[in-house]
Amino acid sequence: MSYEIYLVEDEKNLNEVLTLYLEKEGWLVTSFLTGEDARASIHKQPHLWILDIMLPDLDGYQLIREIKAHSTDVPVIFISARDADIDRVLGLEMGSDDYLAKPFLPRELIIRVQKLLARVYGDSTKTETRLSLSPYTIDTAVRTVSDDHVQLDLTSKEFDLVLLFAKNQGQAFSREQVLNRIWGEDYFGTDRVVDDLVRRLRKKMPHLRIETIYGYGYRMTKG
Repeated sequence: MSYEIYLVEDEKNLNEVLTLYLEKEGWLVTSFLTGEDARASIHKQPHLWILDIMLPDLDGYQLIREIKAHSTDVPVIFISARDADIDRVLGLEMGSDDYLAKPFLPRELIIRVQKLLARVYGDSTKTETRLSLSPYTIDTAVRTVSDDHVQLDLTSKEFDLVLLFAKNQGQAFSREQVLNRIWGEDYFGTDRVVDDLVRRLRKKMPHLRIETIYGYGYRMTKG
């Protein structure tokens, strides 16, 4: 299952880093830099909210009140630069499920999110491993793609790219983001390898709806 996570963090760099780490887990992430922007999306009901307490306009406490008023069951993780017992206690009293004090390693947040999602929604390892991307079928367990039951000959990185697009249809990815997701953050080559990978994927899977965003990157449009 591809969980939808809403992240509210006003520090732009931290917001981008946490978004990248969360997306690497295959989750659909929508990030906000202000409380007011997040407030406008409360009605959409994601699977999880990650809230910074200290926001410049509308703080995390007000946000969680409104989130819980709309849906009492949605889980919330608080993050804050203040490692104060009162913040932790207040958060729990208002319905938060976890609290993480800054600074923290992004991987620690990922582990806490994994455990919370598993507890609230069940063991994700028992969910469906097949994704439909008509006319193709993606099997994430054995890392194969089939067209009308005929398995396609994809390289590992070609599979990673089609899976990235399939799980994030409609989302635009810069070449740098694709590099980080497919090759890793330690890759130091040219981003033109992304263009070559997309070209090969288009040739092997001509029915994919991959748009080129000139000067930026690529996006797979929804059917």
